[in-house]
Amino acid sequence: MPEIKIRPASEEDIPLLVAFEHSYKSNYCWQMEMMNQEREIAVNFREIRLPRQVTTEYPRNPELLLQEWTKRTVLLVGDIGGKPVAYISVMEGISPTSAWVTDLVVSLPYRRKGIGAALLLATQDWAKMRHNRRIVLEVQSKNMPAIHLALKLGYEFCGYNDLYFANQDMALFFAHFLR
Repeated sequence: MPEIKIRPASEEDIPLLVAFEHSYKSNYCWQMEMMNQEREIAVNFREIRLPRQVTTEYPRNPELLLQEWTKRTVLLVGDIGGKPVAYISVMEGISPTSAWVTDLVVSLPYRRKGIGAALLLATQDWAKMRHNRRIVLEVQSKNMPAIHLALKLGYEFCGYNDLYFANQDMALFFAHFLR
């Protein structure tokens, strides 16, 4: 992994972060099946292979990210050689004693090099210092790179919300208890 410095975002970083390629590619997604019978509701998710690779657009409009970031508790940047290459935004107050990751984006040339994991681990440390007991990560059901990252780092599936994002995509939630 390249030498990465995790730091709070500065005003100068914002145009660079907005300009990142926010879409991602995947050959898989999590498919939801719901069974609704009298006195019983069951929801199952399973990983399925798609017939072809899809490019999925980021669920938030990058042009509106600046406005959304002002509502976040912290915006951290992954920096290599003085250049921002990734960011993570976190919000507190959504649920008690939890930090909520709303955005985790790595610039396209730096993906799959451990930078997303480094940002998420740094965020866990930040959340612990603020006396949060858990961290929740929200991802689109098609975002297999983020789902695999969450599972690799010990996050567990803890729920979903259909039509959650502005683009009507479903959100999956993964939580990790902080020790």
